[in-house]
Amino acid sequence: MGYYEILRYENFRSKNYYIFRMANPFKFGSVISEDFFTDREKEAENAKNVLESSNHLVLISPRRYGKTSLINKVTSSLSRPVVYMDLQLATDASDLATQLLKKFLNINKWENIKHFLANFRIVPTLELNPQTGGIEASFAPSANNKFTPLEDVLSLIEKTGKKGNKPIVVLDEFQDILNLDKNLPKQLRAVIQHHKNVNYVFLGSQESMMKTIFESKKSPFYHFGHLMTLNKIPYNDFFNYLKKRFSHITNKSEAISTEILEFTQQHPYYTQQLAFYCYAFLEKERYKTEMLPFIIKQVITIHDTDYERLWNTISKTDKKILIDLALQGKLPVASFPQSTIYSGLTRLIKLGYIIKPKNYEFDDPFFKNWLIFRRNG
Repeated sequence: MGYYEILRYENFRSKNYYIFRMANPFKFGSVISEDFFTDREKEAENAKNVLESSNHLVLISPRRYGKTSLINKVTSSLSRPVVYMDLQLATDASDLATQLLKKFLNINKWENIKHFLANFRIVPTLELNPQTGGIEASFAPSANNKFTPLEDVLSLIEKTGKKGNKPIVVLDEFQDILNLDKNLPKQLRAVIQHHKNVNYVFLGSQESMMKTIFESKKSPFYHFGHLMTLNKIPYNDFFNYLKKRFSHITNKSEAISTEILEFTQQHPYYTQQLAFYCYAFLEKERYKTEMLPFIIKQVITIHDTDYERLWNTISKTDKKILIDLALQGKLPVASFPQSTIYSGLTRLIKLGYIIKPKNYEFDDPFFKNWLIFRRNG
């Protein structure tokens, strides 16, 4: 049905009629499906070509640029088993093995893989979860063999690939592997470099860390996969995407699209978010020139407590960098030594407050305007 929904059903003289209305055609806050997907056709085709080969894929972009949505779109088109794991949610190598095994068991028929488990060097405990119907897995802790469960789980996935569709293992926020165990990259590479029946996808939002992992000659993962960088969606593509959808509800679609992109600077997530609220506004009222400022202020008010909490966790030096960047559009070069500013920017990028597609800018334009309102209010 896409982004159309049934408004009501009626029957006229024994003939059925479905009356539709266009639901809000913008979506944010979760993985974007086909009907809400914005462009990325070239990137999707490139990723698909890599995954149809014997190669692995490395995809880098700031958070909320649509990496996961893109990979979800590509893997769905391939109709192959997918094991998705966010490394931010793993606590160590054993926990990573546990979660990967659980996810893999829940997408495979038990009879097809049960004989493989007999070869595990550390046999996992398996239980059926009556609430979800899924299988829970756990490994007994072993200080002497902390990487063994992970090796066995990945080998299991590789072996099943010999008998059918090649699995795809997606490791999101892969730069966090460095936080799990300093030896894990070396151990992981030693195992998966021999795999021929699995495609691995490594997603990462910390560009410098990801490039250190995959571009440094000293790294175990040096040139391990085809590297792609996901940039902002080109202005014209995003403009046409917005214009087409707003044209169903207003004759001011061009003006609205221009205003939204000027505010969000083509950030995929915040463009979808602001467009969603604009569309919801237009479903109830006519377009007004003050519509966008009103909606922006409403969103900032909703998140005021969250932004204040974030602000209180930031150091004084980093606050100064953010204030100058928000109010003046430049860095406080006269206030601090160059090394201090560089350290602050590195920290703010790692924390996700700042991105650098070309120049340094706020990741969240609403947070930027919250800061402006607070300083000038």
